[in-house]
Amino acid sequence: MNIVQEIHDIATETGVMRTRVYRPNQAGQFASVIFYSEIFQITGPISRSAAMMAGHGFVVLVPEVFHELNPIGTVLAYDDTGKDKGNQDKFTKPLEHHDSDTRALIEFARSQTYCTSQVGAMGVCIGGHLAFRAALNQDISSAFCLYATDIHSNTLPCEQGNDSLSRAADISGELMMIFGKQDPHVSSAGRKQIYQQLEKVEANFSWLEVNAQHAFMRDEGDRYDPALALQMYQQAVSFFQRTLN
Repeated sequence: MNIVQEIHDIATETGVMRTRVYRPNQAGQFASVIFYSEIFQITGPISRSAAMMAGHGFVVLVPEVFHELNPIGTVLAYDDTGKDKGNQDKFTKPLEHHDSDTRALIEFARSQTYCTSQVGAMGVCIGGHLAFRAALNQDISSAFCLYATDIHSNTLPCEQGNDSLSRAADISGELMMIFGKQDPHVSSAGRKQIYQQLEKVEANFSWLEVNAQHAFMRDEGDRYDPALALQMYQQAVSFFQRTLN
């Protein structure tokens, strides 16, 4: 279906968070998916991924994940300078601030006439972690997490004992975890650590490891795998149609 794009500046506990909304251009109510970007914020590839999902009947909200640390509208380049700034932001913003962002996004979605009450989360790279983290919120029904970084290593700032993996038992919704076997950011041992913790807490999750590098969904650069990306979009659409509709 055709979509429309909008910009909303959403108030959060830590300041205004610019959020791009991609939604079906037709009457009705649709489930929402919060789409968390990689460290570079709302780049072209992220926007195209959001549009892809919206075109299958979802309201997709894409927040600026480091809104407190950058001027509104900041998009970092896929180069060393952008990577260094994005990683600096990643290791500066506490997970608790991401939690309050998620609460603001849920409240926003549920206040819109074109949204149902159902909200899911999806993300890539740190965004995969943030989708996992969002699922700690009981109002998130499901999360589709692509090559989520820093879950196993507990390297993102947070209060003692409030790291995402330690709190996995708080996830009540369904998870889909996807990793590339050739991803240097999440080793085989790290993947096993996440898997074992999810099994230990009896989480409702599915698990898929594919032959791909980190960022294989990003349709720019040498690591992009178009055929595999298409499979992931199809899986994500099916997953959210089942868990949110």
